[in-house]
Amino acid sequence: MSDLFEDPDPAASLGANAPEFTVSEVSGAIKRVIEGEFGLVRVRGEVGRVVLARTGHLYFDLKDDRSVLAAISWKGQAAKLRVQPEEGMEVIATGRLTTFPGQSKYQMIVDDIAPAGLGALMVMLEKRRAALADEGLFDADRKRPLPYLPEVIGVVTSPTGAVIRDILHRLRDRFPRQVVIWPVAVQGGKCAAEVAAAIRGFNAMAPGGPVPRPDLIIVARGGGSIEDLWGFNEELVVRAAAESTIPLISAVGHETDTTLLDHAADRRAPTPTAAAEMAVPVRLDLLVALAGQGGRLIRAAAQVLSLRTQRLRDLARALPRPDALLGLSQQRFDQWADRLPVALRAATDRKRVRFGGVAALMRPDLLTGFVARERRRLGEWFGRIAPALTRRLAEQQRTLSGTGVRPEALQREFLARRRSLEQWAQRLSAVAVAQTGSWRTELAALERLRQSLGYEETLKRGYAVVRGDGIVVKNRAEAERAAVLEIQFQDGRMIAGAKSARRPKPGGKGPDQGSLF
Repeated sequence: MSDLFEDPDPAASLGANAPEFTVSEVSGAIKRVIEGEFGLVRVRGEVGRVVLARTGHLYFDLKDDRSVLAAISWKGQAAKLRVQPEEGMEVIATGRLTTFPGQSKYQMIVDDIAPAGLGALMVMLEKRRAALADEGLFDADRKRPLPYLPEVIGVVTSPTGAVIRDILHRLRDRFPRQVVIWPVAVQGGKCAAEVAAAIRGFNAMAPGGPVPRPDLIIVARGGGSIEDLWGFNEELVVRAAAESTIPLISAVGHETDTTLLDHAADRRAPTPTAAAEMAVPVRLDLLVALAGQGGRLIRAAAQVLSLRTQRLRDLARALPRPDALLGLSQQRFDQWADRLPVALRAATDRKRVRFGGVAALMRPDLLTGFVARERRRLGEWFGRIAPALTRRLAEQQRTLSGTGVRPEALQREFLARRRSLEQWAQRLSAVAVAQTGSWRTELAALERLRQSLGYEETLKRGYAVVRGDGIVVKNRAEAERAAVLEIQFQDGRMIAGAKSARRPKPGGKGPDQGSLF
């Protein structure tokens, strides 16, 4: 009987009265317990693996020497973190614990991250500096020289602080320039992104646009703690400064403050005021230097001119005198100048005499007589053609009367030949008239040329032609040998006298005294 009340399988009856839970119910209960107990926690640890997902969520690990805690910062919160986690950084993460039922693990939702003390922050800064230096972002050969006198200066800083006032005041005192301000946050979570965007924005400006492109960029901020200046240590800012094609001056903090931007910039200024002094020279100093250089230039030019003048005088002493070089040529020129008018007059006289002899033969009556003779000759031939044709026709008729040729055919042939001859006669007459007119025109032109070049035109200017015995007298000897001298003026001719009347008797005056000779 006792066997009936014994448990055949003790293990099967263990926990038979306990309630049953599903996997989701257990996971939800654990989630509520953990989130209720750890709603707000601050965890200190070293950052391990860091992964930025495509969705913008940030996944990383917090670890110590014995344990690892998975952590996640959602997209909206990751952009607001004051410090971006990097592997090996010791931080203090603030957030809450939760579970991930899909993998039966717990994790921390991080809302904020802060470095775990100044020492850790400096270690992280040195590590970042070494990594960026290995990439060559701080090399000296990458740094560009600053423009001597930039036309436009871009300033990246807060528009409300004392920094921008100090920069503008110093620029106004030294050398006023056009300044373009890009307002940014100089501390906090937005600092790095806005400063990097400002540097890249200045470089993206096109020359000649509505906003002038700067020739120099100044990134400036006043002094502060390392946490306040941490935005200028971010890798985003350092890479933007290294990629800038515009020379950049870093003026962040005071002289003792150093950021990674100082290493990447082309020049580091200890203060924002010193950055303005680096950007432009002193205008008064330039004016003084320019005046000094102008004076030196004038003195040097005067000295060079004096030396060259003395050198020219020394060389001129070795040269012959100008009148010695040009004397013979001037003498020959004077001789030819004296002979030229006489030669021209002699040549003109010879040509005039030759033309007068030729022009005397070219009289209009010669051509007129020739035309008249040819016209009479042509008329005689034309008058002889008709009787000749008539006689020829009669002869042909008598010759052909015995041959049986019809007279009508001969008459038609005769008339055809007569018309042909009449046409040829008309054409010949027209050609003769045209040729005669052409010759008359040419003769008239020659006559006008003869009259304009003839000696009669010269007589109108007050000259006279002397002929001795009908021949033109060319000299005094011919005039003395001539028996009678005839003088032709513009309006007529006159006889000068006989040869005997012009020779005076010895011891007395001749009858021709008071005459032209």
